[in-house]
Amino acid sequence: MKDYKKYYSIAAPPSDVWIALTNPVTIQLWTGEPAIMSTEPGSEFSLWDGSICGKNLSFEENKKIVQEWYFGEREEASIVTIILHPRGDGVSVELIHTNIPDDEYLDFADGWDHSYFGALKEFYRE
Repeated sequence: MKDYKKYYSIAAPPSDVWIALTNPVTIQLWTGEPAIMSTEPGSEFSLWDGSICGKNLSFEENKKIVQEWYFGEREEASIVTIILHPRGDGVSVELIHTNIPDDEYLDFADGWDHSYFGALKEFYRE
């Protein structure tokens, strides 16, 4: 199992990025796919029409999201933590994804860079 940590700069205020990460209508706008999302701890979520799913563990509005991502049979949970750090011209997003299976690590890293945060950055591009 491997962990992945990276920072992404997005040219939007933390409150806008928060909505883009937690509102299913806004998620569908930047992903182009149906989404199920709630800010209720313990609720299940589904992104990219079920390609990514899991359970929402905790939220700090406009600051932090912690989720458990489901994939494969494993003993330890795969935890995704997204922390929004305000910057003068937008937000720095800190991503920490733990317990990624070794054989899926490169696919996840690429997905975070291009499909997830790449698409979100493009969504806020002027």
